[in-house]
Amino acid sequence: MILKGTSVKIGDNINTDLIISGRYKFAITDMKELSKYLFEDVDPNFGKKIVAGKSIIVAGDNFGCGSSREQAPLVIKEAGIVCIIARSFARIFYRNAFNIGLALIEADTSLVEENDELEVDLENSAIKDITKNKTLKTSPLPKIMRTLLSDGGLVAHVKKNNGINL
Repeated sequence: MILKGTSVKIGDNINTDLIISGRYKFAITDMKELSKYLFEDVDPNFGKKIVAGKSIIVAGDNFGCGSSREQAPLVIKEAGIVCIIARSFARIFYRNAFNIGLALIEADTSLVEENDELEVDLENSAIKDITKNKTLKTSPLPKIMRTLLSDGGLVAHVKKNNGINL
């Protein structure tokens, strides 16, 4: 599976309240509406930087730390983010993201800049930075995770296979 998009940079230790502020996540239940406030407290202009189906979030360490609420990965997916590349992810966020079919890739993101054109090859554990003509290695995704992504998440996988077939 190849994922393509333009990088939108964000920093380290992005917690779930920075992904979507608590002042919205309990008042708004429609994920499409909630996605309008994505990363608002980190960058009020973040929503203007992303293009649904064409943007890749590039972050530093410990992305998704904080609470285990599923609104955080759900709102990112609803905004049309292709995937998230970070040096590391909080484990509960990592699991929640794959459960809904949102790809997370661990790699050294220090050389990726804002607006770089990226091509993520999940099968070969590589990111091609087309802008810089460089290839970055990623931590390999286990087959089970690639299967969940191709099926659209855990629930979609169970429906497709009448159970878990990994």
